[in-house]
Amino acid sequence: MKKKLNGSRIAVYCASSAKINKGYLKQAEYLAEDFIEKNVKLVFGGGKTGLMGHLASKILASDGQVQGVMPNFLKDIELHHPLVEDFIFVETMSERKKLLMKDTEGVIALPGGCGTLEELLEVITLKRLGRYLKPIIIVNYDGFYDSLIELLSKMVKENFMRSEHLSLWTVVSSSKDALTAIENTKDWESNALKIATFKN
Repeated sequence: MKKKLNGSRIAVYCASSAKINKGYLKQAEYLAEDFIEKNVKLVFGGGKTGLMGHLASKILASDGQVQGVMPNFLKDIELHHPLVEDFIFVETMSERKKLLMKDTEGVIALPGGCGTLEELLEVITLKRLGRYLKPIIIVNYDGFYDSLIELLSKMVKENFMRSEHLSLWTVVSSSKDALTAIENTKDWESNALKIATFKN
């Protein structure tokens, strides 16, 4: 059954770099359009630059809802988005990651750097352990995540993960398909811990 996302919260992990190709920025714009159309609230890392800032700015420009979550030490050097009114400031990166996931109907990973990768792998791990049950969408624009997807598949092939774990995430090639993927993806089983690993 297709989920209804109207009024829901969805987290987006993405880059803060301001030097990226314009094609990546376009992906943020497509996603912003869908957030507005489906009345979805963005929960993001709170940055004003890169994909983070571009996505938030586009949503705010259309009177959409945005919540930023950022550690105080980043606020102190003025990296927070100045137009975001709904802001939560925390002490640690760990607190930030926890709040980014809280009460969301899913998470979306756009291309990004090591911070984005850390967030993505943590939520995959938590889902594997049954601590986060919502859809995880990887936007593999222009093959950005090809190597990661190949590595995750190798982990399954080499028995570091089970074949069922290939369903922990959904891969799309464009952000245009990200919200639709969340709508069409079932929540993970709450008893996931039973298949979290192999028994000797």
